[in-house]
Amino acid sequence: MKNTTVELQELGLKDYAVTWAYQEKLFKEILDLKIKNRREDLSLPTPNYFLFVEHPHVYTLGKSGDMENLLLNEKQLEEKGATFYKINRGGDITYHGPGQIVGYPILDLDNFFTDIHKYLRLLEEMIILTLAEYGIKGTRSEGETGVWLDVGTPFARKICAMGVRASRWVTMHGFAFNVNADLGYFDNIIPCGIRGKAVTSLNVELGQEYVDVTIVKQKLRKHFTVLFESNFTEKEVLI
Repeated sequence: MKNTTVELQELGLKDYAVTWAYQEKLFKEILDLKIKNRREDLSLPTPNYFLFVEHPHVYTLGKSGDMENLLLNEKQLEEKGATFYKINRGGDITYHGPGQIVGYPILDLDNFFTDIHKYLRLLEEMIILTLAEYGIKGTRSEGETGVWLDVGTPFARKICAMGVRASRWVTMHGFAFNVNADLGYFDNIIPCGIRGKAVTSLNVELGQEYVDVTIVKQKLRKHFTVLFESNFTEKEVLI
């Protein structure tokens, strides 16, 4: 029996390391249940989660990333009020900070479809459809995960980064969508290890000082449920 219900958790502003540990906990619980089902010939439904969170200034480097793409030393990081973590997702280096919607879907893809490529493309489509509601044309860039604007022109810029981990079809990590982000922090890295391409934020593209994050999240949720043929339940948690 496939469980296509997803428990949505709004975590607010949370330290990256605390959230990472919480992701790992949920991830492990799903994996353990899948192993138990297999070993004991059970069919207990596996849960799915979707975490919305905002992080204080932090840089994270994926397992295949290059440390040289971080342009700050330890002292400079401290001066910027930022932290740094080398983590177990795919991809290179990225930045998280206030004004950015970070989403961590922790899904058992056996409940949906067993195709990581399709999973990433649907997450990108969720962002693309949300941007379209603001009159902005988001696109994919061949060979580069995430969502971009004006691909194929000298003005190509990234508005949403993505990097995931999966084991036994269970996912973690996810996407970082710049909505009201301080783009200056991206000057301290080579974003996603890609030279010569800029980064942007939804408020900049709209020429607004601030975009209502609650409304953006509602749009993301709507498109996710359609794309993944799922429904959300909501739960408040303290971590």
